[in-house]
Amino acid sequence: MMSGGCSLLQFFTKSPMSKRLAILLLSWLVASVHAASAAPATPLVEAARAQIGVTIIYDASYKALSYPNGDVLPDRGVCTDVLIRALRTAYHFDLQQRLHEDMRVHFGDYPQAWGLKHADSNIDHRRVPNLQAFFRRKGWELPISDQPSGYLPGDIVTSLIPPHLPHIMIVSDRKSATGHPLVIHNIGAGTREEEMLFRYPITGHYRLKLARSHP
Repeated sequence: MMSGGCSLLQFFTKSPMSKRLAILLLSWLVASVHAASAAPATPLVEAARAQIGVTIIYDASYKALSYPNGDVLPDRGVCTDVLIRALRTAYHFDLQQRLHEDMRVHFGDYPQAWGLKHADSNIDHRRVPNLQAFFRRKGWELPISDQPSGYLPGDIVTSLIPPHLPHIMIVSDRKSATGHPLVIHNIGAGTREEEMLFRYPITGHYRLKLARSHP
């Protein structure tokens, strides 16, 4: 209690100025609690976020790539390229090479949707259904949840954009005002970080078990 029998609440609400101070104080406290409870960014999230403002074009055209570590020009790409580049930067994990090596040996375990007779290192790792098959084979698949708490920073989520376009996203450490995790992806306008996790039906949820390596 304050002198004169005035409580702290009464002090902060007895005038318009005090009310504004109380609102500011409450907002600061809420923000502090949220920041303290937020999960830290993973190396994968940091590497994906670094692509924002660099990759500004969505380009799904077929390209002949070098191998291994092949890539299209850094200013362009598709949703899978965000993940491919982030994995190379954060973990020195080359999805192009790893998936190609596995697909050459286990070609029948991968989707047969493109009429190919053998693995193609130029495009296989840039196709979402192939990545889903690869992640399942690695034991990285997790249950799909409709709860935001089911997704952690660095998780990989695939979805289906109507009518039939597969998409892939990286779950961010940041959240929207509604408490939903943001995602980092390229859905048509370059790499962006935004609230899109539950926008389309989720078709896959994966948590990659990788240790950060150094060159």
